[in-house]
Amino acid sequence: MLHERIIRGDIRAAARLMRLADDRDPRARQELSDLFEHTGKAHVIGITGNPGAGKSTLVDMVVQDLRSRNLTVGVIAIDPSSPFTGGAILGDRIRMQRHAEDEGVFIRSLATRGHLGGLTRSTNDVVTVMDGMGYDIVIIETVGVGQDEVEIVKTAHTSVVVLVPGMGDEIQIMKAGILEIADIFVVNKADRPGVERVMAELSTLQHIVHHEDEDRVPVLKTVAPSNVGIRELGDAMIAHLGKISASGEKAKRDQARLREIILSYVRESTQERFNQRFREFDERQDVSKRLLAREVSPYEVADLLLSEILAEGR
Repeated sequence: MLHERIIRGDIRAAARLMRLADDRDPRARQELSDLFEHTGKAHVIGITGNPGAGKSTLVDMVVQDLRSRNLTVGVIAIDPSSPFTGGAILGDRIRMQRHAEDEGVFIRSLATRGHLGGLTRSTNDVVTVMDGMGYDIVIIETVGVGQDEVEIVKTAHTSVVVLVPGMGDEIQIMKAGILEIADIFVVNKADRPGVERVMAELSTLQHIVHHEDEDRVPVLKTVAPSNVGIRELGDAMIAHLGKISASGEKAKRDQARLREIILSYVRESTQERFNQRFREFDERQDVSKRLLAREVSPYEVADLLLSEILAEGR
């Protein structure tokens, strides 16, 4: 059984289950279910931000810092899907090759496959596998799709939002609701002109949203390639885990992630069932031709199909 090997730290078994989960192979669900009781210990950190923010280099340096603290780290790097193959470009895994020989680091790239929100449909499943393997920290680097990045808050205990001077990020913050989901702000590439303007904008926006000082989110400056500010970022991540663990917020975020896993599986199973039933319904009643002929409306067909499926479940 894969889950038994995974609990013992078998990398090949873990990679196999991750692939089955990403491919939505039916065998993955039981393995994940059996693995579940061995999870719940990992600190899940989401690192998000617009394309060009330097997230990959930042993650690479954060992994180095966490390993210096004797913490084991799993990294889920979400890559945009290739328009030709549908597979991940794997750029992040290439950039993190220096960790390849470190047994305390496991890097997995996942393709979005058209999934919006900066994550993939199997992200939570891969988190489960890494958690079951016993990794102390699981870092999720989102694909970087702008205003859809807020989905990470449903998965991570700690959400790190990365900004860069000169990219108009303060406007994106206001548009996307990023201010509400960030647990830590990082102004990366802080050796560029305009960093103080971004810091001032963040301070002003936080003053508007968080009226109490204790509610305000830490704002850190980093220059990832030079390792500037990375230690402080690691400290802030660990401090945030301590804070939410003490307040009970961590348990609430765990509950939210588990609910999202349930809902995603229900949505996917329901979608597959409806697609199959529509094909059967179409063949039986020649719906497509009748729709083109305007003999029946899409709304009527939807109601008929839904009524038929619901009637079967009674």
